[in-house]
Amino acid sequence: MNSPSIKHALFNRRMLICIFTGFASGMPLYLLISLVPAWLRTEGVGLKEIGFFALIGLPYTWKFMWAPLLDRYSLSLGTLKPGLRRSWMLITQVLLLITIAALGYLDPLTQIWPIAWLCFGIALLSATQDIVLDAYRRQILPDQELGLGNSIHVNAYRIAGLVPGSLSLILADSLPWQTVFSITAAFMLAGILLTLSIAEPPRSHQQPTTLRAAVVDPFHDFFSRQGVQHALLILAFMLLYKLGDSMATALATPFYLDMGYSKTEIGIVAKQAALWPVIIGGILGGILILKTGINRALWLFGVVQIVSILGFAVLARVGEGLWLLGLVIGFEYLGVGLGTAAFVAFIARTTNPAFAATQFALFTAITAIPRTVASAGTGIIVEGMGWENFFYLCTVLAIPGMLLLFKVAPWNGDQT
Repeated sequence: MNSPSIKHALFNRRMLICIFTGFASGMPLYLLISLVPAWLRTEGVGLKEIGFFALIGLPYTWKFMWAPLLDRYSLSLGTLKPGLRRSWMLITQVLLLITIAALGYLDPLTQIWPIAWLCFGIALLSATQDIVLDAYRRQILPDQELGLGNSIHVNAYRIAGLVPGSLSLILADSLPWQTVFSITAAFMLAGILLTLSIAEPPRSHQQPTTLRAAVVDPFHDFFSRQGVQHALLILAFMLLYKLGDSMATALATPFYLDMGYSKTEIGIVAKQAALWPVIIGGILGGILILKTGINRALWLFGVVQIVSILGFAVLARVGEGLWLLGLVIGFEYLGVGLGTAAFVAFIARTTNPAFAATQFALFTAITAIPRTVASAGTGIIVEGMGWENFFYLCTVLAIPGMLLLFKVAPWNGDQT
């Protein structure tokens, strides 16, 4: 593709929509993992109770179970008929605004259970919003823009974390929590205004007419469209492509501490060296996908991911130098950003727009397995073989996903 095509892809209404979908999607999640624990701790809640709040994130893992409802039923909002996708977007965003603001009216010391249930409700609404926003993007983005559009969404998602994770914490030093949560909730207005200003995406396929069809047809469609053998290879690829990368970063902070870096050094160098390269990598990856196509991007960015894991092995051997820490982390998260851009684009391309909500939710749940299940055993592995050998193992575990590219995304497979 030539440069005018890239310019047109970067500066069109679809990319602007992706910015807003990413921001609206990231806000509630980072509220739950950053702001709520800080609020509870400053109000005197014990660490044990705060630790149990991690369980409120379960809806993000199991969202595929109710995703068929979002493919089947549209919500009627009085005289307003926003359509299948926009109706779910609007109702979840309005309810998120209300429930986030409501947190500030509760007392952590005497109403911990109501707070827990309200946070669970926020997670449920947030996961549901994610389902429909993923489906909406899949329907409005042409295949050649899937990489760029989804990378913009993911980076806006990350940047949204600065509101509850930074701005709200700063405000909490001078304002009551009730006001802080109300201000934080007001940022959901960005998503609501987006939903009211956009059109329902055109449907190229028949909407499922029964709940059974909404549940069964997405799976039947995937296996019949891909063939059973190829479909299983695709699912295996989704499991394995980022396995080594996910395991390598699962215990990043303990690794830095074991290497002798102070918490201040980790906070200043490591966190900044991770945030901005992953954002730059995501945007750069999306642009490069326009030039190379999704398949070639998976190959190229996959190699970068593997090489970047070896950087951790070098750091484990040398074990000193802030410049090396910043360089290794920056390169690793640049690879994360690049790889995620291509990987999410591949997932989006694999879905059928007719069943986008269900298939996208299922595929993203599969990709979360390495991050949750496989990474859970990393501490045991490190204790048994040491950090350097652990990173060599992570490098080896990244290879099977790359080998599957020969079958699921051959080098010239998406070139026209």
